[in-house]
Amino acid sequence: MTISKGPQAFPRVEYLRRLSLVKSEMARRGVEALVVSDQHNITYLTGYTARSAYVPQGLVVSSKEEEPAFILRRMDGPAAIHQCFMNRDKIIPYPEELIAHPELDGYDAVIDHLQAAGFSTRCIGIEQYNLSTLTVEKFRKRLGEARIVDLTKVVAWIRLVKSDLEIEVMREAGAIADAAIARAAEVIRPGVREADACAEIASVLIRGVNGKPGTQLEPITLCATPRTGTCHITWAEDIFRKGSQVNLEVAGSRHGYSTALMRTYSIGAPFDRLQNVHEIQLEGLEASLHAVRPGATCSDVANTFYRAIEKRGLKKESRCGYAQGIGWTEPTASLRDGDLTVLVPNMTFHLMLGNWPDEDFGYVISETVRVTETGVEVLTNSPRKIFEIS
Repeated sequence: MTISKGPQAFPRVEYLRRLSLVKSEMARRGVEALVVSDQHNITYLTGYTARSAYVPQGLVVSSKEEEPAFILRRMDGPAAIHQCFMNRDKIIPYPEELIAHPELDGYDAVIDHLQAAGFSTRCIGIEQYNLSTLTVEKFRKRLGEARIVDLTKVVAWIRLVKSDLEIEVMREAGAIADAAIARAAEVIRPGVREADACAEIASVLIRGVNGKPGTQLEPITLCATPRTGTCHITWAEDIFRKGSQVNLEVAGSRHGYSTALMRTYSIGAPFDRLQNVHEIQLEGLEASLHAVRPGATCSDVANTFYRAIEKRGLKKESRCGYAQGIGWTEPTASLRDGDLTVLVPNMTFHLMLGNWPDEDFGYVISETVRVTETGVEVLTNSPRKIFEIS
């Protein structure tokens, strides 16, 4: 028996379109083979989302071949056959002997493939940022006659502009995030354990909505009183209490694509400072949304927000957001002062306006947005309010 090809997140022509963009950039730089090691870039180019990146693996994009070759651990080969758009012969499992070997690893299998495919004396690109120093040295030593160049983030920058098919998947993920925010308003109650509330929120993120389940569970960040001045911790071994504030960040996930959303909750009426910060931040959110349009820069959007809240006596030290797509955060453009990346249609960002001015106080609100031909589309639909829990 052999494993069958599973349902594909995108049609074959979509993956070939993405590969064509990568190959064009390779040709511009004189690169004949690119070894993609970033797990999110592998997802982008193949559809593979299984969690095997804790051991070496590599996708080899050849200027000569229509489909890339995926070299990965043998036990993960069936998952690649099932999920990837490529034909079976492009999935090349390496033996278990390379796992925890004192000298060899899966990158030796990737190098073996490059040598067998005739790239030993060619120009080969690697994503150096994702590799250890010893691994980079291994590529240079074993491929001593080849020219090794660093193409870190080349694929990530191509990912920045989404196709319409990708946007639709992110809309689906946004609907899941909205449902999780709504469920949180139902389960956050005095006396309820933070862990129990998060279990309910997670169930929505997995079950999904509209017949579209979440295909993986992204981290849930829940920071409740007295920890609202934190931003990246998870639930505590604690219960919610009357008067507690709760800051929540979730993301719906479909086929590796994340659409994130942040909202603030108050058990009882919000205290004065919280209500005041909410109103100021909401003004800033509206202003920054109006600033999102083709031709504007990331810096323009961020500074619109900063100016709006500073007029009201509030400051935000951190950036206002970041490119979003596969793997939640894409390591390219940031909505921050000085980032001159020009916005074009179908770029997507998490407009992340969380603000933590003090160790014991913070507030969160965000939207995931798409740049349109004329302005902005918000991919999430939750009320922009403090959710007041009675």
